[in-house]
Amino acid sequence: MKLEMICTGEEVLAGQIVDTNAAWFANTLMERGVECQRRITVGDRLEDLVAVFKERSTQADIIMVNGGLGPTSDDLSTEAMALALGVPLVENKEWRSKLEAWFAKNARVMAESNLKQALLPQGAIMIDNPVGTACGFAVKLNQAWLFFTPGVPFEFKRMVKEQFIPFIEEHFPLSEPVSVKKLLTLGHGESALADKLEVIPLPEGVTLGYRSYMPYIEIKLFARGQLAIDSLVTIETEVKKILGNGVVAEDITTLDQEIHNRLVNSGFSLSIAESCTGGLIASGLVAFAGSSAYLHQGLVTYSNEAKVKVLGVNPQTLDDYGAVSIATVEEMAKGARGILDSDYALATSGIAGPDGGSDEKPVGTVAIALATKYGIYSQMLKLPSRSRALVRSLGTAIAYDMLRRELLGEAVIVDYSSFSRFSK
Repeated sequence: MKLEMICTGEEVLAGQIVDTNAAWFANTLMERGVECQRRITVGDRLEDLVAVFKERSTQADIIMVNGGLGPTSDDLSTEAMALALGVPLVENKEWRSKLEAWFAKNARVMAESNLKQALLPQGAIMIDNPVGTACGFAVKLNQAWLFFTPGVPFEFKRMVKEQFIPFIEEHFPLSEPVSVKKLLTLGHGESALADKLEVIPLPEGVTLGYRSYMPYIEIKLFARGQLAIDSLVTIETEVKKILGNGVVAEDITTLDQEIHNRLVNSGFSLSIAESCTGGLIASGLVAFAGSSAYLHQGLVTYSNEAKVKVLGVNPQTLDDYGAVSIATVEEMAKGARGILDSDYALATSGIAGPDGGSDEKPVGTVAIALATKYGIYSQMLKLPSRSRALVRSLGTAIAYDMLRRELLGEAVIVDYSSFSRFSK
């Protein structure tokens, strides 16, 4: 089966919005053993849409078309598909009834333009949208099925899971089982990972891939066929042996999710005091439902005055060692933990840049501390030649990793090949 995707919209083509739908779609289908072989982005121009529908329908087996189903004049996907098929647009009475019921239920007056969303190419199969006003539809042109969905992310994702995946499973059953194993790494560059792992012999049906989304790099082991699947455990073990501390999680995409999963039903509590990371640590955790079960507080103590008055940092410590120092960040962590007697506390302070560094403490210097009821761990890292955003996200990820290792009873301070530590 050859799967392709066509993304529509001038705002996507011009880069005014990032097309997160396409990345999510490709990754979601890959996990089910289906690779997206081509993706095309087209603006809101009728002739271009018609041309690309005709062209790609002679090459692909199934095409996901995302966007252009709204009520406005620049939503042209439905009209373009009717022109490509050479058929008229006809009103789908079932969807018109659902539209009218939706507006009545929400006590809203339906604009005349919304009736456009009930028009489909003659002969199209209507695809239900349980959370929006634009239905999807599927049509066959040349050798391909074209499956149309709205561009609103939460509508699109719901329809992919509930409508599109069952559709392809019905029309294009996979000939062999597939399995995917994901290993999240931190502190290694992509080329360094590839050099380390190229020594592993991969049996037939197994491929090894990399996905970089800083500060992480994900290693993906993809197996097709039962024999290949049976070999995954052995290959995974070898990867972990070679990378050691570099593997920080399995089958999740970020360390904030890993920390949340480990804390949410643990009975442990956490406080956070942030300076250079500016709330990223706390924000990552509160993105997950249930974080109130363990997160006592997240304090952004950016100024020295806040560090002293809120966290109880000794002014002499700041005078002697500076805000970005092991001594200061340890006192920040102790102070944050002590406010509500939390089980754990994380603290960060650093120089994210682009200005503010010195010869002694250049831009990219980040101090991190983890306080527990029994002691404190701290380190000061060198993260040079990185953007302000990356310094902050790396500091956040390393703070998470320190806590993760403590929760697992492992060494909290470890070496990362991509950056180094200051000696005390």
